[in-house]
Amino acid sequence: MDKKSIIRWSLSSLAIVVIASVTALAYWSHLAYTRYQGPDDVWIFIPADADAAYIRSQLSEKAGDAGKNAARLWSWYKSDTRKAHGAYKITPGTSAVDIFKAISRGNQTPVKLTFNNVRTIGQLTSRIASRMEMDSTSLSAAIDSILPESGFSKATYIAAFLPDTYEFYWTASPAKVVDTLLKHRNRFWNDTRRAKAKALGLNPVQVATVASIAEEETNSCSERGTVARLYLNRIHRGMPLQADPTVKFAIGDFTLKRITQKHLDTPSPYNTYRVNGLPPGPIRMPEAATLDAVLDSRPHPYIYMCAKEDFSGRHNFTSDYSTHMKNAARYRQELNKRNIK
Repeated sequence: MDKKSIIRWSLSSLAIVVIASVTALAYWSHLAYTRYQGPDDVWIFIPADADAAYIRSQLSEKAGDAGKNAARLWSWYKSDTRKAHGAYKITPGTSAVDIFKAISRGNQTPVKLTFNNVRTIGQLTSRIASRMEMDSTSLSAAIDSILPESGFSKATYIAAFLPDTYEFYWTASPAKVVDTLLKHRNRFWNDTRRAKAKALGLNPVQVATVASIAEEETNSCSERGTVARLYLNRIHRGMPLQADPTVKFAIGDFTLKRITQKHLDTPSPYNTYRVNGLPPGPIRMPEAATLDAVLDSRPHPYIYMCAKEDFSGRHNFTSDYSTHMKNAARYRQELNKRNIK
């Protein structure tokens, strides 16, 4: 082969290589930068024992063409499945390569965990477990292991947590979750709030107990401090609280619309018609705002309250028993009229 032929051959080979490289680069770019076009976020949950086939199937099924291309990248690079363990949120516009990078490197998206309106530890563990990899049994075991060391009894467990929005990795351990929630509660109970509780003759758990009853008594946030102070007035006078929500808690039925004598006769340390003072612990997980409403409640003379007959969720307050009985009569009359038994 003469010199000119060699040059022509070399140039042709180089052209082929360049064209092939450009074509491959274009294909890779198209594949890598395909973007998720869905209208909503999607989540990919990868358990610890997931294999490569499972990961590829989840990507392909949930994230459209971007997910399919991320799955191809996963196959090409033979990524370590152990690093992928976790939860990953894919937002509209995310590229295949970014999806691949996040999962192959284990860069999880924190899961937002919000809870309120919780009455029992069982409800709490179920709600948390529904959003996390853990199950409610393991979370309950962590609570039983950690809270007694922090001074809580089973009756006061619910006082160890505050309704709020938290962020955790989906793979967080039960102990990590309990520890984080407990630290959040302890930060809330700073020196200022503890001093306010002490001025009321209460400790933080007792404040939570009063707050829990106030929350169950009224739908009106503005009334909760008044309700709480009313119960403190009764305690200071040695009177039973006679709080209907504690009876419902003792029975285990918060759907009751009307409390009758058979309910009041229920033997339970939570039945404040039969037992003086506060019940053993909160009857729900009170919100931070309600705890502050108790701590900042203003003194007043009221020792009686009755739901208003307009069923607004608000109450008539008084310090006079005869006035209270008139209020109660109007309320009972309205219950009868509405056939609520």
